[in-house]
Amino acid sequence: MTALSPVETYLQDFHRRQPGATTTAFAPHRARSPVAEYASSYAALAACVPESTGPLTVLDLACGDGHLLKLLRNGQGPALKLIGVDMSQGELDVARAALPADVVLLKERAQELSIETGSVDCVLSHMALMLMDDIERVIGEIRRVLRPRGQFATIVGRSFLLGEAKEVLLSVLLPILREDATSLHFGDARTRSAQGWTGLLERDFDNPQFEDLDIAWEPLPDELWGSLAETYDVDRLSASAKARLKKRFIEALADIQQSDGTIRTGWGVRLIRAQAKS
Repeated sequence: MTALSPVETYLQDFHRRQPGATTTAFAPHRARSPVAEYASSYAALAACVPESTGPLTVLDLACGDGHLLKLLRNGQGPALKLIGVDMSQGELDVARAALPADVVLLKERAQELSIETGSVDCVLSHMALMLMDDIERVIGEIRRVLRPRGQFATIVGRSFLLGEAKEVLLSVLLPILREDATSLHFGDARTRSAQGWTGLLERDFDNPQFEDLDIAWEPLPDELWGSLAETYDVDRLSASAKARLKKRFIEALADIQQSDGTIRTGWGVRLIRAQAKS
């Protein structure tokens, strides 16, 4: 595997220390758009796999702890040949313990897959592509491994938090980030908009479709803080900066708590689907 960039080195270390963090944040919560409702953002991706009477090969790119692969196996069973790729050995170890032996797991970078050209029917990815270096090369690899007219679907971030909690967090987080956090630039700015994705996909894919999903959550302040503490921005702060942030954030949340003490918030994500050109 090619030497890792500073961002990749950090991400590999984070997921070694906190395998399953993405599943913990997203799997328990329903995801809704104006046209559909899903049990979770993972379920929204699983629904993109076409039903088939014959075998299908599905690749989960940046599979993490294998939660999506497990959903797919439980849903469509052995009719699917499942492959998971991740660059974090910590995540892959968790996935291996949870998945049947016939699910193939590979420790690789998305920019240089060992998977045979034209051998995959469907490529999925959950909350990962917007973090990756050299996204054009990643998309090129996705197209290379897909069969002509194969399906591609990904969930990417759209809004860090929903509702007033976002403004509260930014008001206390940004000053501390400027003081304390080491500078890392995650991903390509084009992955943050539908227009950017349209440009990235136009060479190799047809008919890109975008569905904005809200993942609603009403946590208590300490629960919300616990989730935020496992995000990349907060994780990179020093212990003293984290303590300051927690104190200021919890205090600021008092103004937007509901009568039962909870905060109405959640995450905004985007489901993107496209079909590989012939």
